[in-house]
Amino acid sequence: MLNRRNFITSTAAAALCLAVPANAQDSKIPVVATFSILGDFVREVGGDRIDLSLLVGPGSDAHVYAPAPGDAKKLAAAKLVVQNGLGFEGWIGRLIKASNTKARIVVATRGVKPIKAPHGADHGHHHDENDPHAWQNVANAKVYITNIRDGLIAVDPAGKEAYSANAAAYLGKLDALEKDVRDAIAKIPQANRKVITNHEAFAYMGAAYGLRFIAPQGISTDAAPSAQSVARIIRQIRQEKIPAVFVENVADTRLAERIAKESGAKLGGTLFSDQLSPAGGPAGTYIDMVRHNIRELTAALGG
Repeated sequence: MLNRRNFITSTAAAALCLAVPANAQDSKIPVVATFSILGDFVREVGGDRIDLSLLVGPGSDAHVYAPAPGDAKKLAAAKLVVQNGLGFEGWIGRLIKASNTKARIVVATRGVKPIKAPHGADHGHHHDENDPHAWQNVANAKVYITNIRDGLIAVDPAGKEAYSANAAAYLGKLDALEKDVRDAIAKIPQANRKVITNHEAFAYMGAAYGLRFIAPQGISTDAAPSAQSVARIIRQIRQEKIPAVFVENVADTRLAERIAKESGAKLGGTLFSDQLSPAGGPAGTYIDMVRHNIRELTAALGG
């Protein structure tokens, strides 16, 4: 029969066992992704084995992001950090150094064939000579997924089967998405496959699917276009009969509105370039984003 002292000791021991997992692997893997599109990819592969944190959330602009003190703490606690690479997150190297993180770093674009930034584009301080917006080609998104899968397996070998299955299922969805994109663009008249956007975020989409994107703002949203470049774009729209000007979810709409008004081109809908919409919006996931953009493009260009 237990006396009061033994009862208290036994109860405390039982509570401690409940509070601390019997196996450290029962805890979720802390993962940091730099922005929302990468976060969506990581969620798809990681499933319920991970605890995901984003540095730049939906609707925010990673081009002009300034890391907060709490971001270093997120990296310090992470086992895996997923970044885009190709100079997209110009601030990430300094943040990694400041955090002293021991996390494995995954560069999601590893293995992607980069496209050079437009000659003479104003890169701001966020980009190198390559265009970083590789996710706009669905084939590149598949490379992102395999890199994320391999990174997760490296830090959590016990989850290999789950990560592999999740990645395979999502890659199948991307295969279907890529077919739908090609089918939709094939319906756009060849002469209409020209688009004006705020900044140069769609070169990978253009190269992959036969669209021509022209941007006065260069490669980064923090680069203000000159009056001469805007005037040149307006002349080009008139000369080439470019049918539509689109605004982007991370850019100031006034530039696109001005160009449309002065050129006579149609002002198209909003294209999602560098970030997803908040949950429940038109581009809450990567697949939703691509489908939304294709619907907007085909509606304005006659597809």
